[in-house]
Amino acid sequence: MQSVWAYPAGIGYQGQEQAALTGFTLTAPDGIVGQVERQVDETGMQHLVVDTGVWVFGKSILIPAGIVAAIDTGAQTVTVTHTRDEIKAAPRFTLDSQTTEPSYLTEVGNYYATLERSGLL
Repeated sequence: MQSVWAYPAGIGYQGQEQAALTGFTLTAPDGIVGQVERQVDETGMQHLVVDTGVWVFGKSILIPAGIVAAIDTGAQTVTVTHTRDEIKAAPRFTLDSQTTEPSYLTEVGNYYATLERSGLL
């Protein structure tokens, strides 16, 4: 099984040395999630932090690289495998520093590991 903390091999993207994803629109099978604020490309913890705007009360969410299904650099979109509701239900962080803390990353990783891939893609 592939790690939830690494980009899938089949999408042709392995990190920001290819192209930074900051500013890209993150989409789920059922709609837009938000804009990529920043990305972390450290081995074992690759993820995106996404500003959801008003969709989730103006909160930012953490998206593990392993749920990315496609990246279109021309259209500046990142598509994920999970629905908006599944993403909204994921564990939240309250401080930016939590996005690199092992305990929080473990909680998020365990959450996504229990979900089945969305049948909407």
